[in-house]
Amino acid sequence: MFLCPVCGTEVKEKKSGYEYKGKIYFFCSDSCKAKFKKSPEKYAV
Repeated sequence: MFLCPVCGTEVKEKKSGYEYKGKIYFFCSDSCKAKFKKSPEKYAV
């Protein structure tokens, strides 16, 4: 199970991943992915 790093919602399908500092993040929606890409340091753990 993966949680969206932006809103904390469970990610049902591992599509639309994004790599940041060697770690791949998965998102519940394209809008959360866009928010993460805009300010990754705010959401990356």
